[in-house]
Amino acid sequence: MELSWFGLSCFRLSERGMATVVTDPYGDTLGLPPLKLKAEIVTISHNAPGHNYAQAVKGQKHTLTGPGEYEIGNVFIIGIATEPQNEGRGNILYLFDYDGLTVAHLGDMHKVPTQAQIEALEQVHVLLVPVGGGQSLNAAQASEIVSMLEPNIVIPMHYQQEGLDLPLDHVERFLKEMGVTDVATETSLKISSSSLPEETQIVLLTPRLSS
Repeated sequence: MELSWFGLSCFRLSERGMATVVTDPYGDTLGLPPLKLKAEIVTISHNAPGHNYAQAVKGQKHTLTGPGEYEIGNVFIIGIATEPQNEGRGNILYLFDYDGLTVAHLGDMHKVPTQAQIEALEQVHVLLVPVGGGQSLNAAQASEIVSMLEPNIVIPMHYQQEGLDLPLDHVERFLKEMGVTDVATETSLKISSSSLPEETQIVLLTPRLSS
């Protein structure tokens, strides 16, 4: 499958013969380039302008905004509430299963999950984790979750980037917390179950311009 990042918490997950997913599309008020994406599925972690602008995605047939289990276009998706709506703004973590390759998008998670929530995820191959603080996980919390989940690949998201008009930390703080200095930077990540590294690896994605 191929995984691309468009800034903040917005990713596109695609695999031949399976539905394409866009996560947390952002609106045009944050200083980032406007999104123009195509996908069958849109997932929204919570109702905020940086995460809920589904109008930016053309061709969508399903917009997921809550917990549950879904099977759409050969992709199995589990939505897990990490913060109930009645306790604040709410947040939904989404776990995507592409024929055995699992990707967890933590949304705007703002506190370290319980051990029970971690166990519910079982095996996570690719972890998309917010690291920039603000109203989501900071570098130390993100590092703790990585240790708990032990994914094969970690992709930081929701941190300060050029043009972004949000008070977030830079990704270097998370890398320092993880004790990592030499990090691979990719424009997109192409992975399969057979190509996963045995040891946890951090990959930085360059934000792509959508088209």
